[in-house]
Amino acid sequence: MPRIVLAMSGGVDSSAAAVLLQRAGWEVVGLFMRSGAEAEVCANDSPLTVLPSAKAHKQGCCSASDAADARRVADRLDIPFHALNFAGEFGRIKDYFADEYLAGRTPNPCVQCNNWLKFGRLHEFAKSIGAEAVASGHYARVETAADGRPALLRGVDRRKDQSYVLFGVSGEALAETRFPCGGLTKPEIRELAAEAGLRVADKPDSQEICFVPDNDYAGFVNRHRGARETAGEFVDPTGAAIGEHPGYERFTVGQRKGLGMAFGEPKFVLRIEPDERRVVLGSREDLRCDGLTADRANWLIDRPAGPLRCFAQIRYQHRAAACEVTAEGDGFTVRFEEPQEGVAPGQACVLYGAEEPDRVLGGGWIRSGLRAG
Repeated sequence: MPRIVLAMSGGVDSSAAAVLLQRAGWEVVGLFMRSGAEAEVCANDSPLTVLPSAKAHKQGCCSASDAADARRVADRLDIPFHALNFAGEFGRIKDYFADEYLAGRTPNPCVQCNNWLKFGRLHEFAKSIGAEAVASGHYARVETAADGRPALLRGVDRRKDQSYVLFGVSGEALAETRFPCGGLTKPEIRELAAEAGLRVADKPDSQEICFVPDNDYAGFVNRHRGARETAGEFVDPTGAAIGEHPGYERFTVGQRKGLGMAFGEPKFVLRIEPDERRVVLGSREDLRCDGLTADRANWLIDRPAGPLRCFAQIRYQHRAAACEVTAEGDGFTVRFEEPQEGVAPGQACVLYGAEEPDRVLGGGWIRSGLRAG
């Protein structure tokens, strides 16, 4: 049987993926990615080790309960199960997360985790054990396009589609990647897991970033980079002071709730000016952008030689908007047919086909919004 390495998180999706891969005739090797959290119970210098007993772990240390769940699933399905310590890679993601907030941008660690870790180092490990491919529980699909290259497509379940966070995976890596869950809906995945006797069938989906389990982003930034003087002024679009804030890393473009004070009318974060420690607030109308510029593009088609009609998705829960894209340097410029709200520097802008709206054409990182009017 051909061998495949499956990233196992301990959730229902990757667990069901293991079942689907076995049924498709793969020899599945499960891999749990340890974050290398600094705790005595996690200390292990071996680059490859079977995860120790879960009872020795603490919450937040290598996601102990998830690791235990992943191991139980592997035992149930009788597949090899390993854990790799990716402390360096997770450290890089944590650095990126904190530094982006301190630079006044909104990071997307899930995209970078896929780029650097899940479909970077995971492929390296697969090659080291003679595996032909890697897999994960993402809701996306990979099919062969007419030109013979792999095409990244949205998952069938639009509510769970995760193609947005996969735009940065290279075409070469996609050719050796499988997403078994992409052709099924979430209810179907849970039903499949239950039929297979997996106790994670009803496990809730994770809603937090793995290294910020309490969802306190500002607290993480301060712990990771040390306390800094980031408090400053709220200002209106003209630069006039209208209040004070406790730290600009607590805010992101498009935010309305949680500003910490009342203004008598709805205010939205328009931009963050880290050098002046200012957070610019304005109306919903002020928030609208005609377009955006993006850099560090990853194209999954040939780089467009001229303007390209397509759809642009500017955040995970955003409905992709019709636009025209022009490739420029290492990035591109987007012009929307209708102005869009919440164009946040640091977030990903992912492009989908006009004729094939499920197909990811490429994407990049938002540098700035182009204001309406």
